[in-house]
Amino acid sequence: MTLKNKVAVVTGGAGVLCGAFAKALAEAGAKVAVLDLNLEGAQAVADKIGGIAVQANVLDKTSLEAARQQVTEQLGTCDILVNGAGGNNPKGTTGNEYLTPVDLENSDVSTFFDLDQQGVEFVFNLNLLGTLLPTQAFARDMIGKSDACIINISSMSAFAPLTKIPAYSGAKAAVNNFTQWLAVHFSMVGIRVNAIAPGFFISEQNRTLLTNSDGSFTPRAEKIIAATPMGRFGEPEELLGTLLYLCDSKQSAFVNGVVIPVDGGFSAYSGV
Repeated sequence: MTLKNKVAVVTGGAGVLCGAFAKALAEAGAKVAVLDLNLEGAQAVADKIGGIAVQANVLDKTSLEAARQQVTEQLGTCDILVNGAGGNNPKGTTGNEYLTPVDLENSDVSTFFDLDQQGVEFVFNLNLLGTLLPTQAFARDMIGKSDACIINISSMSAFAPLTKIPAYSGAKAAVNNFTQWLAVHFSMVGIRVNAIAPGFFISEQNRTLLTNSDGSFTPRAEKIIAATPMGRFGEPEELLGTLLYLCDSKQSAFVNGVVIPVDGGFSAYSGV
């Protein structure tokens, strides 16, 4: 396949997964803009793939408009938008998987009742608005193109909420719903909208949650592996086939409004 002369914008591009997305798009011939709040990280990725680095806050419309202008001036108007920016916040997370009466008496344990409103709002904003606002900024230039597409990044927690992370699970479920809504809304203007739902991959965001200092797995990581039929974590490169498939209008022209799990069988396994 080739994406020659296509302009691809990847938000959250300094991260492990989205950095791999940016590299794959560049190798397929696209001109890639790596957007991230962390300009230094974005530049490191851009230097490796021959793209451009653009500092952008996905929760700030002024910042996103400035990013759109920079991308348009340097590369052209957007053809492919990958909404990869997202994440969690400790203030939207509980300390234990299950609430017990003992927890209520222990001030050191963060329970459901201790969830911080601002922390929860931040997680919802980062994942949902952080998908919606970049789409508002870049999709206007995509209207009328014959093969424009938007790819949102969901999560396994969107299908069945994971313990401890109610804010993140709810926000990613909203991303799934928004993906379907937007696919319908844009269906008459030539923009396909789909999403990828990665299973479990080790990144800088979750490394300390999944691995100990000696590299061994934490108890939570062991539970994930036990619930993944393929018995391992995924590698970023294993997401790229799905990404490129969704970007290539020759292969996926009639694929619209779907969320594709790439999860080693996690979403198919009942635990029995």
